Amino acid sequence: MAARPDHDVAVIGAGFSGIGAAIKLDDAGFGDYVVLEEGDGVGGAWHWNTYPGVAVDIPSFSYQFSFERSPSWSRVYAPGEVLKAYAEHCVDKYGLRSRIRLDTKVVGADFDETSHLWRLRTAMGDELTARFVIGATGVFSQPRAPDIRGVEDFAGAVMHTARWDHDMELSGKRVAVIGTGASAVQVVPSIAPIVERQIVFQRTPIWCLPKLDARLGRGVRGLLRRRAIGLSARIASQAFVEATFSLPAHFRSIYPLAAASERLGRRFLRDQVGDPKIREKLTPRYSLGCKRPSFSNDYLRTFNRDNVDLETAPIETITPGGVRTADGAEHAADVLVLATGFKVFEAGNMPPFAVRGVGGVELEQWWDRNRYQAYEGVSVPGFPNLFTILGPYGYNGSSYFNLIENQMRHIVRCLERARSTGSTSVEISAEANRRYFESMLARRHRQVFFQGSCASANSYYFDRHGDVPFRASTSLEAAWRSARFDLDDYRFETAPTAA
Repeated sequence: MAARPDHDVAVIGAGFSGIGAAIKLDDAGFGDYVVLEEGDGVGGAWHWNTYPGVAVDIPSFSYQFSFERSPSWSRVYAPGEVLKAYAEHCVDKYGLRSRIRLDTKVVGADFDETSHLWRLRTAMGDELTARFVIGATGVFSQPRAPDIRGVEDFAGAVMHTARWDHDMELSGKRVAVIGTGASAVQVVPSIAPIVERQIVFQRTPIWCLPKLDARLGRGVRGLLRRRAIGLSARIASQAFVEATFSLPAHFRSIYPLAAASERLGRRFLRDQVGDPKIREKLTPRYSLGCKRPSFSNDYLRTFNRDNVDLETAPIETITPGGVRTADGAEHAADVLVLATGFKVFEAGNMPPFAVRGVGGVELEQWWDRNRYQAYEGVSVPGFPNLFTILGPYGYNGSSYFNLIENQMRHIVRCLERARSTGSTSVEISAEANRRYFESMLARRHRQVFFQGSCASANSYYFDRHGDVPFRASTSLEAAWRSARFDLDDYRFETAPTAA
């Protein structure tokens, strides 16, 4: 018999991707699995990110599993604590807690070619084995430190938005916020009323559109419990997300509403900001979609406040007393807030540990040589029995829950074929992977990213190869493919010792 692993499946990460993976494994009868989570709680991004104002950036009706629609959203755009509670609810309702190992950081994974299993090493120094591994680590949990001199010399308090210190008292303090991405859009207006002074350091302005948000009272939540109404709200929400990001990003050359959305953004900026000089600084010079747009009714108008300044001069260095910009100005600060985002396509994030496949080839090195790519965003040739939720060219920019359910549909189909054939190795063929990668590249001419308007966006969407590994498709196509891709694109084999 082939070596028996500790578990049939190991899921890395207990955010919504890991939670969804576990639920779908149980549904398909793969109950011998373990979920390994670095943190001390579930929820992934919603466990780590607790900064003031944190909330989902798409309507809550889309930010949930299709099979577990929540009637308890407090707002159209749910705040972070409500999303964290939804994660806990899913873990408890589906009986996952006993199979989740918290405070277990995976630091390495090596494929055993003889036994057809993965050997996983943890930060505690132990090892566990699994026949299959599902990478369910997201991109919004590993903070990205700014590449700015002197941060370590700052005499005041320093905190990244993803590791917010709630014991830090901001009232009456001078706060410097570095960054104007999605987290800054939420933090800046949330703390402005309590700080003595807030200076926001902007490298690139962000497209900010009006947020169709509202409190959902008891009566509305009661209506949402009705199946037809809840389903209708989800369909409308999905259509809104598709129309405001996926379609303009991937089909800008033929999508008629892209220009109209930019006109809306500019008009909103004019209505929100009184000072024309500040308004000019806040005006994006790149097309909507080069970076993920933000939705906020408070961010832009915060710059009308007397205690909030916008600084666009490049930062030269951090000093013990604050921030010095390239024009020689010194900006005093007591607290430094790093709203500098996350490692996305940087080393050590996708995945956040070393992965070695056939022949000891390391996954990040493979991507360095071959560019980021994965068949349907799930599998990479040379790395058998390894599947990913958020692999290159898997996510099309809509709801992450669409992605989770699509990828797990794909993965479960592979696992079921392996179970029915007695296979111990499942590997995507190089030819199938090449075919899929080339099909994605062939669609680039319609995407906003490659139409010459994104050069000044400083978008994390672009990897170090100059690619944007988003799935260039509609959400309907992605769902259809996950249920109908050709399983013969994979090789199913049995370890010689298992014959």
